[in-house]
Amino acid sequence: MSDVNTFSPNDITVSMTEKAIAYARKQLKSSTDAKGIVLGVKKSGCSGFKYDLQLLEVVTGNERSFQVADDVILYVTAEALPYVNGTEIDYTTEGLNSTMKFNNPNAKDECGCGESFNI
Repeated sequence: MSDVNTFSPNDITVSMTEKAIAYARKQLKSSTDAKGIVLGVKKSGCSGFKYDLQLLEVVTGNERSFQVADDVILYVTAEALPYVNGTEIDYTTEGLNSTMKFNNPNAKDECGCGESFNI
């Protein structure tokens, strides 16, 4: 039997904690043009891929939308879907530092700063 993972776009789940939603809501209110938050991945970082989370101003149709709250939509780029399936996005505060944290069950390795991962 092979260790090949199958990927079905219909089985994708990505979620945000209440703290992450509250932070996203605050960011969305600061922009009059933002339609939601978009999550992508880029080849970068010390572990291979880097999460890319930004305000989305133009929906191109290359994104899958997740209604994470009544007033917050999380978009995930088509390229990122297989890498972030099952990911929960959290907003954490440690001391004076606050950051988005990605709890990604697909990540086999993460760098020490938590910004990059390997599948």
